[in-house]
Amino acid sequence: MRCKKSLTHLITATVTTAMLILPFAARAEIVDTQDLATHSQSEQDRAKVQSFVERATVKEKLEAMGVEGLLAKDRVAALSEQEVHALAERIDAMPAGGTLSQMDMVVILLIAILVAIAL
Repeated sequence: MRCKKSLTHLITATVTTAMLILPFAARAEIVDTQDLATHSQSEQDRAKVQSFVERATVKEKLEAMGVEGLLAKDRVAALSEQEVHALAERIDAMPAGGTLSQMDMVVILLIAILVAIAL
């Protein structure tokens, strides 16, 4: 009988302690929708620029100018969110035929060179 009473007290104390500790372990916060959209947009922009750099015609142009494909991917990964967003907007503004003007190539290479110097 005494053993059963001690076991009951032990279980009660354990459950009470667990109930006091667990609320502090779990924490919830309100997340702003704008923060989620911004994060998602930056990921989409980076993916767009990365896929642009992986195009065969762009690779050929970059290699002709002395930038290797893997190095270009690393440079895109090193770009800030603002730089990636600016490049993604320029990619969206390009004609559907996919031809790059000299100005587009100059802007892309200028940003890639600036990133290379900064590293």
